Amino acid sequence: MALTVRRGEVLAALSIATDLAMGQPVEFALKSCVLGVRLGQALGVTVEELRETYYEALLRYIGCNAETYVVAALFGDEMEMRRDLAAIDRSSIFQRSGVILRAAQRAHPGMGLAAIPQTLKLFARARSTALPIIAGHCEVAERIALRLGLGPRAAANLGQFYERWDGLGLPRGLEGEAIERPVRIVALAQDLVLLAAAYGAENALVIIKKRRGRAYDPQLVDFLVAHQRELLLQVEEQPTWDTVLGLELDSQKPLSEAEFDEACCIFADFTDLKTLFTAGHSRTVAGLAEAAGRHCGMPDADLAMLRRAAYVHDLGDAVVPTAIWIKPGALTASEREQVRLHAYYTERILAQSPALASIGHLASLHHERLDGTGYHRGVAAQNLSRAARILAAAEAYQTKIEARPHREPLPPEAAASFLKDEMRAGRIDSEAGAAILAVAGHRACGARRQLVADLTARELEVLRLIARGQSNKQVGRFLGISAKTAGNHIQNLYGKIDVSTRAGATLFAIEHGLLTPGG
Repeated sequence: MALTVRRGEVLAALSIATDLAMGQPVEFALKSCVLGVRLGQALGVTVEELRETYYEALLRYIGCNAETYVVAALFGDEMEMRRDLAAIDRSSIFQRSGVILRAAQRAHPGMGLAAIPQTLKLFARARSTALPIIAGHCEVAERIALRLGLGPRAAANLGQFYERWDGLGLPRGLEGEAIERPVRIVALAQDLVLLAAAYGAENALVIIKKRRGRAYDPQLVDFLVAHQRELLLQVEEQPTWDTVLGLELDSQKPLSEAEFDEACCIFADFTDLKTLFTAGHSRTVAGLAEAAGRHCGMPDADLAMLRRAAYVHDLGDAVVPTAIWIKPGALTASEREQVRLHAYYTERILAQSPALASIGHLASLHHERLDGTGYHRGVAAQNLSRAARILAAAEAYQTKIEARPHREPLPPEAAASFLKDEMRAGRIDSEAGAAILAVAGHRACGARRQLVADLTARELEVLRLIARGQSNKQVGRFLGISAKTAGNHIQNLYGKIDVSTRAGATLFAIEHGLLTPGG
């Protein structure tokens, strides 16, 4: 029997992934969703606004992986910094400077007075640095919402999630009722949940009232205060997965096969945006694994399961601080343990939905080895299915031909030699490894990929460079042109692919397979 999944299950699972990526407790977004929808119901908003509130609460931070490497490069562990920022009034210079100082101290332990000028420089750059990052978050969130079929209004709302009632938000500085009501409701609900967890519900309400007319719509705050008894009880209520799914206002029909595939692909793209060197990784692993499964004669239903598991296999990467992923040197024992646990988190994020749980379990096995030396469980051959063996071989081969901060990419021939050594040592299944090598060789000799969106060969080259984090000056140096000419190329290709930020361009490149070998 085919696995079926509802759109609400996908949104709820994505919300758990973003909770972890933002350094928040699991089910923070689920709890915010319940409170936000019930607040909307009490206010008597329209059905359409309730639907948009539901989407906004679950997907508010779906763009959070965009440009994360910039934050990590400046401030170290982005999750700790996000936790600190979430609890403050970001319009306060004093509170913002405190967060930046603490982040700088964590990133540079033992820094003395000599480091104060550098910290002040980081503070001075904070808003100009944050603006493109947040614009990128918003654009990625809007594109993902459209791919999920949520409609243009819901997508536009996700582009407003950092705006404030007083106009001091980002990226557009929208003010008052120019911010859509579902966005205002969710901003209040999420902060109330967050502050209640940190300080207790009563103290959280005191803080909310202080921010009335600044961060929050004053009418919403007044309504909350007038109905605080019943609403604060809901803040303390522990939501269940079923509670959140029960609030879904859309048709509860299962997603079509194509929609289910696209949902899994969205998990892949959300994951791979976290660092420059993983852009497109999960899609490529999925392509290799599916082709190898077909080469081995797997039935269509098993191929679909394998493909979807390959899409989501690295979802748990969201839980590991970006500073660890981009570290150029050797990892500490603690850092290695965090990396090893990403496979565990892949499974846990998807565990509450029966259909997604099956995929998540298979996905979590992608670093297991036949001799039991893999992770995170140390599962041996007798407990590894054919699909798990193919997924492990696909991931092992593909990772080797990609660059990592501590090494250059291996040439395909060297990656093939590595995989053969693993097969001879009894760690990678021989049939699975041979199938991966066969389809990888076929793919390398395939027909030239057709150009996308009428981009010229030069524009494609520029797109790949900016998706890998190159500045205008670096693009110009690489291509032998001026930074200004490189900037013109970038603006031209932005117009062709209908984006306005580097994060949006990177997601476009991932969506069209332009960052993979031969893309």
